[in-house]
Amino acid sequence: MSDTVDLNADMGESFGPWVMGQDAELLEVITSANVACGFHASDPDVMARTMRLAVDHGTGIGAHPGFPDLQGFGRRRMDLTRDSLRNLVMYQLGAARAMAAAAGGTVRHLKLHGALANMASEDAEMARACYEGALAVDPEIIVMVLAATAQQEAVEALGCRWAGEIFADRAYNDDATLVDRSLPGAVIHDPELAGKRMVEMVKAGAIITESGQHIPAAVDTICLHGDGKTALEIARSVRDALTGAGVALKRFAGRQGRISST
Repeated sequence: MSDTVDLNADMGESFGPWVMGQDAELLEVITSANVACGFHASDPDVMARTMRLAVDHGTGIGAHPGFPDLQGFGRRRMDLTRDSLRNLVMYQLGAARAMAAAAGGTVRHLKLHGALANMASEDAEMARACYEGALAVDPEIIVMVLAATAQQEAVEALGCRWAGEIFADRAYNDDATLVDRSLPGAVIHDPELAGKRMVEMVKAGAIITESGQHIPAAVDTICLHGDGKTALEIARSVRDALTGAGVALKRFAGRQGRISST
């Protein structure tokens, strides 16, 4: 069992007057923030405001690039060439780095969003193209990956710094991918259940699937969402359950190379 874990959340996903998530409240809970870069969500004003809030809270800042799909919130699959994937990630990371610098902060990690992330978790070559784009901008950036998926296969092959992520409010298939949101039980809304699951997974150093299978995994960070009815309650429940179990909350340092288990 790890004695520390990072808590991360996707944020800065509002657009103009349309508010998405509970960023200010989540920043009281988390240790790392994944800030949308304007393609699947956000705008320059939202990005600037979110970066300032993260800096004020001393929260680790990450870029959260997605497909160019504002209407679909980046959750619709797209077919892009490898070159376009590299450029898409480079462009968004560049914007995030500029906004963070203007707010007095730095971007320390990168996490793919939505359909881009889901597709990369199934296709190591696609994941590699995305991560090559990020590393071309910042060779030292920490790539946050969906643990035990093709995303992890890609970073292990690249030899870059990375951190393994699991989700507090999502159910898992037996191949470590997330259950499709359209299926019953894919999203967990019960705060108590979410907290209990995360303690079990951190203690086991494994993803526990819907069928009860344990998949050894690098559990470096836990994703908390801010856009559901019980999202903030889930975030607080996970934090309290972990600290109650003796797990300290701390920003991930990043790891390198291949692992067989945690």
